[in-house]
Amino acid sequence: MKQSLQLKLGQHLTMTPQLQQAIRLLQLSSLELGLEVQQALDSNLMLELAEDDADTFDFASEAHEAATGEETSEFGGEELSDFFDGEAGGQAAGEGGEEFSPPSTTDDIPNELPVDSDWEEIYDSTLPQTGSGGAGEDGRGAFETARGGISLRDHLLWQLNLLPLSKLDLTLATAIVDAINEAGYLEASLAEIRDIVQASTDLGEVDEDEVAAMLKQVQALDPAGIAARDLKECLLLQLQQLPADTPWLAEAQAICERHLAALGGREFAAVMRRTKLTQEELRQVMSLIQTLNPKPGAQFSDAAPEYLIPDVFVRKSRARWKVELNPDSVPHVRVNSQYANLIRRADNGADNTTLKTHLQEAKWFIKSLQSRSETLLKVAVAIVERQQAFLEFGDEGMKPLVLHDIADALGMHESTISRVTTRKYLHTPRGTYELKYFFSSHVTTSIGGEASSTAIRALIKKLIASEASDKPLSDSVIAGVLLKQGINVARRTVAKYREGMQILPSNERKRLS
Repeated sequence: MKQSLQLKLGQHLTMTPQLQQAIRLLQLSSLELGLEVQQALDSNLMLELAEDDADTFDFASEAHEAATGEETSEFGGEELSDFFDGEAGGQAAGEGGEEFSPPSTTDDIPNELPVDSDWEEIYDSTLPQTGSGGAGEDGRGAFETARGGISLRDHLLWQLNLLPLSKLDLTLATAIVDAINEAGYLEASLAEIRDIVQASTDLGEVDEDEVAAMLKQVQALDPAGIAARDLKECLLLQLQQLPADTPWLAEAQAICERHLAALGGREFAAVMRRTKLTQEELRQVMSLIQTLNPKPGAQFSDAAPEYLIPDVFVRKSRARWKVELNPDSVPHVRVNSQYANLIRRADNGADNTTLKTHLQEAKWFIKSLQSRSETLLKVAVAIVERQQAFLEFGDEGMKPLVLHDIADALGMHESTISRVTTRKYLHTPRGTYELKYFFSSHVTTSIGGEASSTAIRALIKKLIASEASDKPLSDSVIAGVLLKQGINVARRTVAKYREGMQILPSNERKRLS
């Protein structure tokens, strides 16, 4: 085999550490960004949180200027430069924010740090990877997580510990509690529970009647209906705990005991015939049954609550929609001037080199944060520009929108738009929505236009909400109504949208008039 040398000329995209950092920050949520900033503060002595507004690098203000400097876009007849007023930037930036100018030269750093994966490589230097830090000096992390609620198991065991039970009874009751699922139903048979207790303890022979007696004890605990083996038993347990003088209690117990399947199948005529109840009386009984909880254990959860922090605010002022970054979601960091002033340019010692490296990392981190804010605001402005009808009229006014539309308008790659709209939230007068919510597929209308799938879902939900209770609309009828409005959708499409909204089919939505 002969060896030879060959020269090849080609181009390829290199992901520098700076670009990787910018892309990573771009796709982080607000909570994750807070943790990332805390880790950078712990590992880089040149970075510090701004305790006051003086000398703070104002990302919201910088993003506002970058997003409104050159672009123009119509918002109700106004240019994009008029879309923001002076107070919008001030509110998003905080009071008196000034741009930080590090004491060392920044000529080697471009004014704008790209985050798009298709942009060219423009960096010549590489930065050491920063390590991950722990909690701050006060012993806390970047943010505190609230404790989750008490679990169903803990709630039941707490009640059992208050009862005067023997060791065997407490062991049986604990085994029963362990066999209860998240909805509150008992998943194991009495024989299985008995075998488990006998195999795992040295308490001797256990009679199945003892397990049944302890099951009754557990079923008397809070919440009502717990440890039931099926829906019928769950509802009957809840009815048994109601006061004896509750209206229609006996009728409700009789229906749950013998006619629950017919009631669930909306066979109202058959139920009235079997129970000798009139339509009005059956309605009263059903009202009582509907107050019961078919999943008594679902109200308990030990999962930590998740809080949504809006990244962007949109509000209407003087007939125009204004977009601004949430100042609380934008970290205010700066370079520590005391450490920066210790750098001596002509000194190549180890300590001075470390200071220079940390300063370079700090500047790139600040640039990455600024780029993230600028890109987020630009995308939010573009989305609001195209979805003003949604802000005015709700889901029915949602326009068809895909990632390519925003990417083409801003000159970015679709992957960048996908990153910046994932787990980023926009607070509107109608509620807080993930930016992804404003993207939806489209259906062609009979007049040549387009309707978004979100708007079609809203129309379906509106039609179902206004239907006659005794004659609910079938999917075919709904498709026909939409066709009359110019929206051509198939019956199976209506069914898919209805199921996605967790709306029951027409035969299960039927109610007494």
